[in-house]
Amino acid sequence: MSKIWLIIQREYLTRVRKKSFIIMTLLTPLLLAAFMVLPGLLITMSGETETVMVLDESSLFEGKLKDEKDLKFIPLSGSLELAKTVYQETDNTALLYIPKMSIDDPKGITVYGKKNTSLQTQVRLENVLEKEIENQRFLASGLDRATLDKIEAEVSLNTINLSDGGEKDNNAIVTSIAGVAGAVIIYFFIFLYGVQIMRGVIEEKTSRIVEVMISSVKPFQLMMGKIIGIAAVGLTQFLLWIVLSFIAVTAVSAAFGIDAAPSPAAQFAAGQAAAQGGQVTEEEESATVANAAAENEVANTITDVKQSFANLNIALIFGCFLFYFLGGYLLYGSLFGAIGAAVDNETDTQQFMMPITIPLIISFIMSYSVVLKNPDGPVAFWMSIIPFTSPIVMMVRVPFGVPAWELLLSMGLLVAGFVFTTWIASRIYRVGILMYGKKINYKELSKWLFYRV
Repeated sequence: MSKIWLIIQREYLTRVRKKSFIIMTLLTPLLLAAFMVLPGLLITMSGETETVMVLDESSLFEGKLKDEKDLKFIPLSGSLELAKTVYQETDNTALLYIPKMSIDDPKGITVYGKKNTSLQTQVRLENVLEKEIENQRFLASGLDRATLDKIEAEVSLNTINLSDGGEKDNNAIVTSIAGVAGAVIIYFFIFLYGVQIMRGVIEEKTSRIVEVMISSVKPFQLMMGKIIGIAAVGLTQFLLWIVLSFIAVTAVSAAFGIDAAPSPAAQFAAGQAAAQGGQVTEEEESATVANAAAENEVANTITDVKQSFANLNIALIFGCFLFYFLGGYLLYGSLFGAIGAAVDNETDTQQFMMPITIPLIISFIMSYSVVLKNPDGPVAFWMSIIPFTSPIVMMVRVPFGVPAWELLLSMGLLVAGFVFTTWIASRIYRVGILMYGKKINYKELSKWLFYRV
């Protein structure tokens, strides 16, 4: 055991001291912070007001096009050629020309710009015109949009979990996110660090370093030390990413004042009050109230999400995550190590990689297409029990609630699966680690299982 511990120390310290490890550990949280904060910052910086000049020969939209917080309309009169000349002398965004037409056949509307009109400007103007045309059609048919809006119904279901501990609010989206997040991390961790084991074994084999090492330790001890050492590296990096990401996101948000930005309703009200010298019309007040209601709805949704997260069994989810995180890695890591010992270069690994990666890929796909739809179905059950798929599928199921006997059975079989794959890998490893210059196939690997060394 002391020799395995020495190998674990060697593998761990060798990798954590590499510049690539330090750079990726520090760079990833910064990239995550930029990914979360930068879009909002760019939107804030690019929030320029667009000014559109309007020549309405139909008189259908006269006084109907209301200014918004970042879109203003300037009415014009006269001919189209005169309007073009006036527009050319300004820095306004566009010239909107509405010819004589009826609301039943709104054709010929044109937008003139000094350069190609952006898609955002085109879509916003289309939406404004479409809404006003619909309003006039409602009035012409004897209907009122306000009445129609009152008729529309929006239903939001409250979901309650009747557990032994009492009634608890839950949210299917929150529950799904909690499970999928853990499954995705495990999926990429197995691939990322499993391949590192394989490459490390190939490197030591081709450089003949392994010939010196196995003079002091057994091949099994060497393989186990390498697998556990790299697992410790991955776990260290993962925990550092969590801590540093939280610090980076908090620091960047505070530095750019993202959290301190005024709400949309407050911006709208302030803009309208400033434009009217503090006088707010009835329509503007109604719009402000509508925006405030929408903002309250968003705030209530956020509160519900937080409450749903609080009602999840975080301790159980985190404990299962650590178990399947390490168990899945150890199961697949031993197989990756066996592949590295069986070949002489990374190109030859392709034929052996496919049978190992197929269960992982299938479990990842099925988690989205089947397990999330029916976490208690037969497909979800069996895939969460089979060791090769349980690390990913069971993590998706755990937040929804899994019977204790299923969880214990899954964990027990995963441990048994790890022991079995380690035995197979060690039989291949002890022969392949000293085998050079020979093309290996599955028939040859099956023979290695029964060699006496």
